[in-house]
Amino acid sequence: MIRATMDLHIHSCLSPCGDVDMTPNNIVNMACLKGLDFIAVTDHNTVENVSAVVKCAKDKGLIVIPGMELETQEEIHVLCYFRTLERAIEFQSVVYASLPDINNRSEIFGRQMVMNEKDDLIGEIDRMLLTATSISIDDLVYRIKEYDGVIIPAHVDRESYSMISSFGMIPEEYGFKFLELSKRVSINDFLDKNPSLSKYSFLKSSDAHYLWDILERTFSLDLENKSIDSIFRRLSN
Repeated sequence: MIRATMDLHIHSCLSPCGDVDMTPNNIVNMACLKGLDFIAVTDHNTVENVSAVVKCAKDKGLIVIPGMELETQEEIHVLCYFRTLERAIEFQSVVYASLPDINNRSEIFGRQMVMNEKDDLIGEIDRMLLTATSISIDDLVYRIKEYDGVIIPAHVDRESYSMISSFGMIPEEYGFKFLELSKRVSINDFLDKNPSLSKYSFLKSSDAHYLWDILERTFSLDLENKSIDSIFRRLSN
């Protein structure tokens, strides 16, 4: 067993709310400086910058989990993780088909920049990403299995865009093993206020939109080894 440190909720400059300095190389270099073992880039409703981040992390001892922060039909944010980039890209096509036909207004919401592993701008996404898809949480729980993925309700402590703020609870029928808390929230304090959730394990992430927000070595999980398969087994059990 090893103790692995991680930050599994990081936005790149592809998320319109992400800072322009959240480029693939900057994210990877900051994560390495902070001594992390795993990161996940989880842009809003897209994975188009994940490939560049994976390439930047090659040979640096940092494992990048392909991810996405999906907004469901109910306006709930859910972290979606995939074992491979290929499966993530396949799922992205489902998400893109479920987005409303609305263009992003970059002067209001920010640019949606796609970059390569050299931090070159290779395109921008016109479709507005920072919005709800037509995928319901029920459908997501069912469909994510087709793509060999795992989902975790994001920042359940928040008063907006969380499963608890929308439903007032975490429905047991979804079978979640982990819930995510914001990085400044104490797990013990949260459970004091929500004792019914003590059966869940918790993930602490930064939800970083700026480089300095990326976690230090403050959250870790015990894993069999340092691999994507190992962390997936941990998040699923």
